[in-house]
Amino acid sequence: MFDATERRGIAPQPPPTPGLAVPGDPTEQSEDCLHVNIWTPVVDGGNRPVMVFIHGGSFITGSGANSVYRGRWLADFGDVVVVTINYRLGALGFLAHSALIGDDGSVGNYGLMDQIAALEWVSDNIAAFGGDPGNVTVFGESAGAMSICTLMATPRARGLFRRAILQSGPHFTQSRERALTVGDRLIEALGLENPSRADLEAIPAEDFVAATAELWALPPEPGVIALPLLPVVDGVFLEVDPDEAIAAGSASGVSLMIGTNRDEMSMFALGDPAYASIDEAGLARWLDVALPGCDPAEVVTAYVAARTARGEPTDPSALWVAMATDVIFRWPSLVVASAQATFDERVFVYLFTQETDVFGGILGSCHALELPYVFGTIHEEAINVFAGGGPGSAALSEEMMRAWTSFARTGQPETPETWAPFETRVKATRVFGPNGGLRDHPRADELEAVASAHVRKFPATGA
Repeated sequence: MFDATERRGIAPQPPPTPGLAVPGDPTEQSEDCLHVNIWTPVVDGGNRPVMVFIHGGSFITGSGANSVYRGRWLADFGDVVVVTINYRLGALGFLAHSALIGDDGSVGNYGLMDQIAALEWVSDNIAAFGGDPGNVTVFGESAGAMSICTLMATPRARGLFRRAILQSGPHFTQSRERALTVGDRLIEALGLENPSRADLEAIPAEDFVAATAELWALPPEPGVIALPLLPVVDGVFLEVDPDEAIAAGSASGVSLMIGTNRDEMSMFALGDPAYASIDEAGLARWLDVALPGCDPAEVVTAYVAARTARGEPTDPSALWVAMATDVIFRWPSLVVASAQATFDERVFVYLFTQETDVFGGILGSCHALELPYVFGTIHEEAINVFAGGGPGSAALSEEMMRAWTSFARTGQPETPETWAPFETRVKATRVFGPNGGLRDHPRADELEAVASAHVRKFPATGA
């Protein structure tokens, strides 16, 4: 007899940062971690929309049992079935090494294969929980959204979901060559030389976790995203870069909702003194790496002018948060939106601007802040402390839950009048937060400065 009422072990990973763990989150780790959590209003033949959430955590941390992702509020509010999943993380989920190359030439991406296995399980079994296996929406945040963008690009996930919601994460991938180089570095951290598959399979999970943490602590190479283990464009599981695949129609027929938070990078600046205290020279150096070939002075001038007009701070740290948010999150998300809109007009873009007053309000509308609003867990006291839910937070949460579940049910969040598809107006964007509503290309001046130099351009067939 299997007791399905208790949460099981989470994927092996580094311990949470002291003071940031939410009470009640599971902490016991196990390689036997591939479990799903299901919330349903009623176990019947209701044929409800199914929403499968893929958690974030830089592909190294996190679990589907995190308190923020508990699906009770969302399932009851929208009459949907909510599923959260685990997948292998760190080296166990994404290590690429010559000793691990499959017979078909594939390497890495084991965590993504876990996600596909979970979606296949949902397809086969969710009807027993009152869900409709023919109406599955995948939604995820950060690395979870990046995962979904990658799943949209791989033939192996075709047909497993009808709609997708990407929250704060277009995609980041590594080339096969780069991934194998990172794999060699991780093997060196383990003190091994030319290991076989059997040698690697014999290594305790905790040793892989320690080696991954060691690799993560190293400063990134210039121009390389500071995530050591990522999905791999291996030519087999993932044949080409997701941008290229989606622009070619790999996810045609998949309705898409995608968006970002206004101040994504404020949380990362808080944790890194180098960015919290960056000066003008450092800002120019960062732009040289982040936007090769740009004129840093022109980009800074555009941001200063736009932010001054809105009464927003223009010190170097504030400028870095704004620029890095657009370069890393928002602009690539709009590229994906434009590419997908070529094949399905049901593409919807949002911008989350609600702020948290935690830490004196310095985080603004930071990375991951939208999650308790989407799940309705803003009502949980321990989570509300971080989210800083003040007056209007409950109403905003209901607004977002209504949009998310409406999209899962019909492919249209809200009504066409309150949320138009991205390409039917001037980059139509639904703003969630103070003075929210439907806007045409909000904060366009800064984005155009990024667009002029960004390596990821809108496809010729898009905007």
